[in-house]
Amino acid sequence: MARKRTEGTRAPNGASSIYVGKDGYWHGRVTVGVKDNGKPDRRHVQAKTEAEVIKKVRQLERERDSGTVRKTGQEWTVEKWLMHWYETIAVPNVRYKTRNYYWTAVNKYIVPGIGAHKLSRLEPEHIERFYARLRKEGAKSATLQQVHIALRASLNEAERRNRITRNPIRAVRAPKIEEIEIEPLTVDDARAILAIAHGRRNGVRWAIALALGLRQGEAIGLKWSDLKVEWHHGCSVAQPCGKRRADDCPSRQVTAMLTVRRALQRQTWQHGCDGGKCGGKRGADCPKRHSGGLVVVEPKSRAGRRVLSVPPPLVLALLEHREAQDVERQQAADVWQDEGWMFAQPTGRPTDPRADYGEWKDVLKAAGVREARLHDARHTAATFLLVLGVAQRAVMDVMGWSKIDMAQRYQHVPDELRQNIASQLGGLLWKGPDEEDDDGPTAAPVPA
Repeated sequence: MARKRTEGTRAPNGASSIYVGKDGYWHGRVTVGVKDNGKPDRRHVQAKTEAEVIKKVRQLERERDSGTVRKTGQEWTVEKWLMHWYETIAVPNVRYKTRNYYWTAVNKYIVPGIGAHKLSRLEPEHIERFYARLRKEGAKSATLQQVHIALRASLNEAERRNRITRNPIRAVRAPKIEEIEIEPLTVDDARAILAIAHGRRNGVRWAIALALGLRQGEAIGLKWSDLKVEWHHGCSVAQPCGKRRADDCPSRQVTAMLTVRRALQRQTWQHGCDGGKCGGKRGADCPKRHSGGLVVVEPKSRAGRRVLSVPPPLVLALLEHREAQDVERQQAADVWQDEGWMFAQPTGRPTDPRADYGEWKDVLKAAGVREARLHDARHTAATFLLVLGVAQRAVMDVMGWSKIDMAQRYQHVPDELRQNIASQLGGLLWKGPDEEDDDGPTAAPVPA
């Protein structure tokens, strides 16, 4: 039977209690906090024996003391939590592409796969069997990685909000992702592209990609106001040109700074009616559509907003491009929409990412360069900085990286650099047969 308290005394406020009820079961009550309405949040457990109830009470007390007690209310399913997490937590706080990335994982894979489980009863084994089913159905490693990232983000948030007291994703190993071998373009490839691009409309756009490594959205989001050009006297003090202004100097030199302030994205149109009641299947068909088309967004990260020094040949190419665009503006007359875009359509409107990608493919074909992604130009620019021996901190600044480990992903050791290293090692460790060296080995003569 329950131990009776001394007559005239009472348990302190908030203390747990254990007692046997009229129903023959043992009951326990534990105060774990305060409800939203200000009343004590007192949880109830029961069992057939006193020992079982004591065990449950102590477990609740441990969860209370560690701040991991599950919230009250109707228990949520994985599906209900995922939809709440996506709509009210993820969407307002992540970028457009990340939202789409999460939505595909949640709607297409996670909800159909494990959505019916009670959130608090989801086990690591449920997740692992779910991943195994996806593999069996032919899902690629990148898809499994996408699902894992979205599920981990949602369950971590559920844990922070005490929707679950034990996070099952912590015990699940992330699916292995097959590394895509990226081969940056060579210097000869880059020169061939620049030679072809020079004679094409907006061709200097590819020089910016290969020399400065801008992301696609950053490059097509440039405006002329982002470019600051300065001319300097190139004559010597001993033999001055006599011109007051530097841009009138016969041997003038040019420098320029380019500021990355924005990016352009094509986003999917959203329904403006109530739940698609307009009858259109796509948001683009809705008469009240919104939030779609070409959209100006912030750079990918805080480090993405950066100022770059432009190589002098690229500055001259940009000035030549601006002159060509001025001619287009005059020819377009009233049709031209002057929004200041550096790489504009013949009407002055910004360049569409899909058209930009198509032009990249055309340039590669015309230059006789192998098939490559547009993002490979960014890998190429980062690799060129490695070949030039630019310090890692400066590379981060140029590429707009917030973490140094991005260099491992983007910088690749090309064959030219390997050969240069081998030559330097050869010169360090071996001498030619005509060179005297008493301290080190001599290179063996090459057989005829």
